[in-house]
Amino acid sequence: MDLLTANDKQGKYPESYYAAHATQMAEFPRLSNDVQVDVCVVGAGFTGLSAALHLAKSGYSVTILEAQRIGFGASGRNGGQVSGGQRMDQEGLERMLGDNHAHALWDISQQSVDLVRELSSDMDDCGVVDGIIHAAHRPRYVGEEHAYTEHLLNKYGYDKIRNLSRDQMRDLVDSPAYYGGTLDMGAGHIDPLRYALGLARKCVELGVAIYEQSKVLDIQTGDPAVVKTDKGTVRAKYTLLACNGYLGRLNNRVAARVMPINNFILATEPMSKEAQDALIKNNHAVADSKFVVNYFRFSADRRLLFGGSESYGYKFPRDIAAAVRKPMLKIYPQLKNTRIDYAWGGTLGITMNRMPHFERLSGNVLSASGYSGHGVAMATMGGKMAADAIRGQAEQFDFMADVPTPRFPGGAMLRSPMLVLAMLWYSMRDRL
Repeated sequence: MDLLTANDKQGKYPESYYAAHATQMAEFPRLSNDVQVDVCVVGAGFTGLSAALHLAKSGYSVTILEAQRIGFGASGRNGGQVSGGQRMDQEGLERMLGDNHAHALWDISQQSVDLVRELSSDMDDCGVVDGIIHAAHRPRYVGEEHAYTEHLLNKYGYDKIRNLSRDQMRDLVDSPAYYGGTLDMGAGHIDPLRYALGLARKCVELGVAIYEQSKVLDIQTGDPAVVKTDKGTVRAKYTLLACNGYLGRLNNRVAARVMPINNFILATEPMSKEAQDALIKNNHAVADSKFVVNYFRFSADRRLLFGGSESYGYKFPRDIAAAVRKPMLKIYPQLKNTRIDYAWGGTLGITMNRMPHFERLSGNVLSASGYSGHGVAMATMGGKMAADAIRGQAEQFDFMADVPTPRFPGGAMLRSPMLVLAMLWYSMRDRL
């Protein structure tokens, strides 16, 4: 089954809040001829758009091939949280890689947040709103959260995060579900589809050629690499795979390390300013400590956007709104009579250790994906790092590529049933 159309229509955005409220671009043509360029980018999400933008700024000729629409995948459907750090915490990275490598990865993550702020600063209705609350759903996690705050301050000099007691948490997030946590003012949230479309507009202004509904069927390595669709061909000195959860079988080596999973979000009816402030004070975003994370924030028109629940097969649930409403009411039982106006799902790419997978597949073919739900900032930075590597400045890309991303047991064939067993265990742990 093709993930590009398993739950969506060809050439159509999902019926999400984001798609309904974004100023969409006119459709780009399908590739129907043979093209020769410096760089071919496969995938028009944050990674691909950022890479194309940074390469075009340096004078490279760039073509983007997108199988659906700009920002069609996880980049245009996610919770919009823009956070520093990696998906694995710094203590874990220190144990796995040593202090020096962990420090370099921390610096990259902070640069990723700065990059999103910079790129979105002149986009209409698309700036970063400051603040992410990390909420502990078990009393024993509060001490761990607070100790980690001290670790970041003492070892990394990061002073933008502060600890929250249970009373302070309840003042900011009116839910009985949380026992304390932290507030990170160096992080924030953004409308992800508007941001992706804003990146695409910047690319077009710099002469990047974008082709939509142009699914890549094969890549022949060599100099140049030959990238084939059903109607055309791109010959490129360099090729970047930026497909994340929608890679399919385009490259089995990456597919064995990056697995697609589904996640779901709903949007409520608009609320009053008073109701918004009662639920989440100061318009921060929230993510909790569950393994299957609940994450939520308000849109510009004061709808609660609540993400929760996952699935590991190809198909989405028949009733996404009901699936996500269940965890929402555990956090906010006071919303039991609130209308749900939108509910949608999306597919993201995860790795075994939740660290992004960066790799040189051959001398002139690179891949960056597997952001594991931490991709708004890191995928934007991933595109820049890939562009830098193509331009001959590969230090940061190679730092990311040196992080081990193990194969899923059984590779691409058996990864799904093995992951289902693991995720069932973790979701049971969350409940108990």
